[in-house]
Amino acid sequence: MNVGMKSLLFRWGGFLAAAGLLVALALALRVPQGFSALQGKHQRIRQLQKENSDLLKENQRKRERIRQLRESSAEQERQIRERLGLLREGETSFVLPEGEKRKEP
Repeated sequence: MNVGMKSLLFRWGGFLAAAGLLVALALALRVPQGFSALQGKHQRIRQLQKENSDLLKENQRKRERIRQLRESSAEQERQIRERLGLLREGETSFVLPEGEKRKEP
């Protein structure tokens, strides 16, 4: 093969490779599993990361609450009395009705 033929093949090869890449890119953006699907996946990932972060914070609050209950018998007693509606001897409980909400003038 002579130099002119190699040069011609090299040019056409580069042109065909570039054209192939453009076609592949166009197809990737148009097919259902293309760019829009990728965007949907990224949005779902962000949503799951937010949920994960919220759950981690909730877990931390619950761990702190468990620690408080383990370390304080007074807190344990208060929690039990509150949940069961119990009073100590001599204590009085006042139950107030919920007031009607006022309408602003």
